[in-house]
Amino acid sequence: MNYDLIIIGSGPGGYVAAIRASQLGKKVAVVERAELGGICLNWGCIPAKSLLKSAKVYEYVRHAGDYGVNIKGDVSPDIKGMIKRSREIAEGMSKGIQYLFKKNNIEQIKGFGKLDGKNTVLVEGDNGKNEKYTAQHIILATGSRSKELPDLKQDGKKIIGYREALTLNEVPESMLIVGSGAIGSEFAYFYNSLGTKVTLVEFLPNVVPLEDEEVSKQLGRSFKKAGIKVMTGSSVEKVDINGALCKTTVKTKKGEEEIEAEIVLLAVGVTPNLENIGLEETGIEMDKDKIKVDKYYQTNIKGVYAIGDIVHGPALAHAASAEGTICVEKIAGKTPGPLDYKNIPACTFTSPEIASVGMTEKEAIEAGYEIKVGKFPFTASGKANAAGEKEGFVKLIFDARYGELLGGHMIGANVTEMIAEIVVARKLEITGPELIKSVHPHPTMSEAVMEAAAAAYGEVIHL
Repeated sequence: MNYDLIIIGSGPGGYVAAIRASQLGKKVAVVERAELGGICLNWGCIPAKSLLKSAKVYEYVRHAGDYGVNIKGDVSPDIKGMIKRSREIAEGMSKGIQYLFKKNNIEQIKGFGKLDGKNTVLVEGDNGKNEKYTAQHIILATGSRSKELPDLKQDGKKIIGYREALTLNEVPESMLIVGSGAIGSEFAYFYNSLGTKVTLVEFLPNVVPLEDEEVSKQLGRSFKKAGIKVMTGSSVEKVDINGALCKTTVKTKKGEEEIEAEIVLLAVGVTPNLENIGLEETGIEMDKDKIKVDKYYQTNIKGVYAIGDIVHGPALAHAASAEGTICVEKIAGKTPGPLDYKNIPACTFTSPEIASVGMTEKEAIEAGYEIKVGKFPFTASGKANAAGEKEGFVKLIFDARYGELLGGHMIGANVTEMIAEIVVARKLEITGPELIKSVHPHPTMSEAVMEAAAAAYGEVIHL
């Protein structure tokens, strides 16, 4: 065998698995046809968050007077400068992965990798040459791409996906976004902040429909207040791109409405990259559109594993990283516990931010729990008032019988940093009364967690 382990794909699942395997003494190679770090680092999480930070800075400057700061002269967004900063950050992070590979003696094999039998990977190089590599273990970590709808094909100019949305040369005057999940909502916030007239179309009754209903409704109100046209319970039936503007036909509860926009952004989810990677030839078993794996990510073929967006579970970078770590630790003979998918946090980096983990209130009731619900608004938070970030709240759901923390749901400034407390609390099985007695620093946004727990048990002080 050339290697102990070959990983196809260097995204947050693949590169983390490679580094952990190397730490455990394995000889590792990673096959990657593009930049190290995958979509997340190069065309997703990192560059998107860079742009969102630029938008937030622009908002702060525009509203500097609210903080007693006078700025003279016109202030305008420089999207080319924002894009340049975003790309530089992504490139720097990718170089950081190169450094980590070198540090951990991981070999990078440039090209398109596919299974060529149980223990063999065929790599189609950029030079057109094919080479075969063997390994005792092979992990598929090929990730996903922007999902297309049958009647809405991306042309990269008028109908675009997230990659094009990250690199527009000019701020469009108008944009219609199809889908209000994390990607759609984040771009809605970003382009609206820069002055684009944004229409956000969501098929389901609320934006960010996987979130707790109260959180979804709060974001909808915040978006409308910011000037975003939010159309829930609606669907884009067709788009005519023959004119200067895209003419979109949107079906609503009241009938069809025609909306013109300079650009249509598809943000309806992702599609796993499963084509031409040797699944059929190797006999890999599928479960609908994902690879079927056991709790340690081994497929039905011994020695072949799959992690990340190509297996069932949340299509989140941190979930893929956790899966990769568990997978290689099992390969190395360790005894890791299976991943608890009920305790994977989700974050949406809009303004206000959204973060959640565990059951929503509706899910807890449907599961048969008798619950206690506590909610604390940031309007009652001293830190939130001082920061000028009063939108939103923290909502906690407890099992009334045992005090188990069933779920945490937050919307507000910096809540994507705060949610980790709830993840750890659930991991350690902390009860509501224990959370109330855990002293939180003042003045901080995190005090709202303690206050929300207290509200659930009738002990809240500042409401």
